[in-house]
Amino acid sequence: MGTALITGASAGLGRELAWQLAEDGEDLVLVARDEARLETLAAQLRASAGVEVEVLPADLSVDDDVARVAARLREGGEGSEGSEDRAVDLLVNNAGFGVARPFVRSDLDSEIAALDVMVRAVLVLTRAAVDSMVPRGHGAILNVGSVAALTLSGTYAAHKAWLNTFTQGLAHQLRSTGVTATVVNPGFTRTEFHARLGMAKRPYPAAAWLEADSVVADALEAVRRGRVEVTPSLRYRAISALLRALPTAVVRGLGSHRR
Repeated sequence: MGTALITGASAGLGRELAWQLAEDGEDLVLVARDEARLETLAAQLRASAGVEVEVLPADLSVDDDVARVAARLREGGEGSEGSEDRAVDLLVNNAGFGVARPFVRSDLDSEIAALDVMVRAVLVLTRAAVDSMVPRGHGAILNVGSVAALTLSGTYAAHKAWLNTFTQGLAHQLRSTGVTATVVNPGFTRTEFHARLGMAKRPYPAAAWLEADSVVADALEAVRRGRVEVTPSLRYRAISALLRALPTAVVRGLGSHRR
């Protein structure tokens, strides 16, 4: 039994990740802005799965909060003050949000916050995890990306494209260390993420939507197997292959219709 730290754990894929990991006997550190929701989830997980659950409220667009989470990831590592039983064995970089308006009409502060959460925080937290895991010779990092990374459709797609490239390079650098890096690229998934953007009300076909439990199961299986990248569902693997094969100008045109 190990310990997993999950960002964005209060809802959506983060919440489902917490449940599936707890059911596998993993202790948890839950990170999100909403402390009340985290405490409620933690109590449910303790009662249902009998695991240890730590709540760590943090806003990952705030430097000091990111530093606190990074400090927690370093506990149990070489030269740290925390004991080894405080060590985190799996970091899940899941926190993120979409900006509903195109960049040319969006609020700049919201864009900067999104960049901080989905790029800067991932960079800082991953480095903290690697610094702790590599000397111990084991550990894993799971980054939650998106098929949107291939759509050339705006800043969210750009953040997820960075995440994919970052994970691929990191996985290569971690070879032979006992530490792995995996990126999962889901398509539309039934969570609060799309509901908050108003996308759940759009007339997308039912086949476009994935269920959170299956996305998480695929992601965790990829981590267990040490795979670098996984795209849940045959249909989104086919869509991803098509997006990679189409001319860039065509993909840009398709991406413009996602807003």
